[in-house]
Parts: sequence; C-alpha cells; structure tokens
Amino acid sequence: MKMLALMKYGNKAASTRQRLLQYREHFSHQGIETEFFPLLDNDYLEQTFRGNAGPIFSILGSYLSRVKLLVGASGFDLIWVHCENFPYMPGLAERLTVISGKPVVYDFDDAIFHQYDTHSNPLVRRFLGKKLQPLMRGASLCVCGNSYLKAYADRFSRRTEIVPTVLDTDVYKPTVQPRDPARPVTVGWIGSPSTWSFVKPLIPLLERLSQELNLIIRVVGAGRANATHSPFEFFDWSEDEEITSIQGMDIGIMPLPNEPWARGKCGYKLIQYMACGIPVIASPVGVNSDIVNDGVNGYLACSEHEWEAAIRRLAASRELRGNMGAHGRQKIVNEYSLHVHGPRLAALLREVANDAGA
Repeated sequence: MKMLALMKYGNKAASTRQRLLQYREHFSHQGIETEFFPLLDNDYLEQTFRGNAGPIFSILGSYLSRVKLLVGASGFDLIWVHCENFPYMPGLAERLTVISGKPVVYDFDDAIFHQYDTHSNPLVRRFLGKKLQPLMRGASLCVCGNSYLKAYADRFSRRTEIVPTVLDTDVYKPTVQPRDPARPVTVGWIGSPSTWSFVKPLIPLLERLSQELNLIIRVVGAGRANATHSPFEFFDWSEDEEITSIQGMDIGIMPLPNEPWARGKCGYKLIQYMACGIPVIASPVGVNSDIVNDGVNGYLACSEHEWEAAIRRLAASRELRGNMGAHGRQKIVNEYSLHVHGPRLAALLREVANDAGA
C-alpha cells in the first residue's frame, strides 16, 4: 500500500513531526509505504520565525508543484493531507485533493478554520471562511487532534476520529541525572515565537516570583526578538536539545487565552513536560483541562492569583513536584504515547484504503 503524505511545512515544523513523521515506523510495520511532500520547505519556515515573508514566486512555485502531485496521484492508494493543501486559496482549490479519485485522510491539530472564519478582514471571512469544508466533505476520514476540532469536522465529514498529539515515551522520559538540591527551582516554557504571546501577560508575575523565590525562568523557542532584558534564561529551540531543555525544568507552564484559536490547541507542551516527569500549571482552556488532572499531576489556573499560588506551592515542595510528576508521566504513557496510538492510526489508514478498494 502506498500513501502520498502532503504536509504544509517541512520537518522543522513541530506539527509535521508530531502528526506524521514520527509514525513512519508504525506505518511501515503495517505495510504502508509513505512518500512525504511539504508544501513550504524549512527555509520558508525559518524566514517566518525571523518575521520575514517568503518570496512570492517561490510560494507560487510550491503551489504549482502541489497541483502536479495531486494530478499525478493515481499511483497511490491513499492521500494524507495535513492542515490544508493551498493556504489562503478558496475551497475550490482544496477540491483538487480528490481529483485522483483516491481516498483522502485529512488531519489537523489546530483550529486552522479560525484563521479564516474569524479573520479581522471581512473579505477573508466572506470568501475563505468555509474553505476547508470541501476538503472535509471529500475526505474518507478526518483525524482530529482533540474534541473541539472533532466537533467542527463532524458537521461536514462522513467519519471523524480523535487521535491526540502524542510522543515517544521511550525518548521523552525523566532525566536519570540526580538533581542538585542547591540549584534554584526552574520554571520552564517551550514553544515558538507565535505562542510566546500567550506568556506575556504573566511576565510581570514571573519576574517578581523569580526574585522573591529565587527561581530560574527558562524560555525555549521564543525567538531572538523576544529575548528581552528580563532576568529569564532564553534558549533557541533545537531538536537535538529539546528533551534536555525540558528535563532541566522543575515546573512546566502552558498559559492560554480563552479564545477560539487557543481552544483548538492540542496541549503538546503539557504532554512533553509530563512525559519527562515534570508537574505542570496550565490555563483550563480546551484540551488542557483533559490532560491536567487538577491537584494530581499539576494545577489549572485561571487568574493571576491562581497562577501565583500554584507556582509557590510547587516551588516550595520537592516531594509534591515528584509525586505530581510521576502521576503525569503515567498518564502520558497510558493515554498520549506513540506506542498506544501508532498502531491505531496505522490500522485506521489501512482500513480506509481497504474500504475504498472493496
């Protein structure tokens, strides 16, 4: 069985790795031979991280290459689409996905439909607000990262399944290095420049607590432009150093605003922290409330007062951090592990292909 996998970005995009590339071994074990094609390459992604727009002719060339792939997809048994095929093109363009007559699996792990239907520009809302609906209607299966996304896809798709964003718990695991008791407690955040904005409302609180409680505030992936004069530790994101950066944290945080786009998030930061045995504090928005069992593997915090209380409680007790971290680790192993969902997703893909060929 051959599958054509069409990703929006290359392997430097976290969602590309999380939603597709890490499943390659499980696909292979199920006899699924996969060819991966990003629409926009890593160079484009790096430019966006630096706040630059990609060259328009290069982007147009990428769109034309995507059209050629879809027209010539008859040699495949299944087409996988992650996010969308043609960003900021109308729904008519997305209909090209089914031109080959092959079954389509559509996967998304962000509320990307809100990029269009809640856009500040009324013309975007009018002409692109429904652009993903034809893709969902034409798909044999929509794979959704959480229940918020599934509720949207259920309105248009003939079949939907929730497959959460997961990780390999044999790789993401607690550090074996003993903690130096003299080292200050480290409160950490990992993400991208685009999600750093969610942390900004908490910066004054974190700065104050870092002084009062002698905390280290570790920030990974916010980007050079956001590495301000604050007393935080800023690190560039690196795939090679990602796990080590997280293992060096004592408390992991994931603030989110209670907004439509944020409700579609799949809580990957929390899953990373918890897999490494780290207790978490998160806003009770979207899937965060499913991942965090308040008072068991971390805390859910709405107000600044609740954030402060949670940080103080965890910073004060190494035993509490250890107990919550152990509970969190177990939850990820049981519910958000590649070992659990890898075989399941591969079986779903074979089922879709077999049903189409029946």
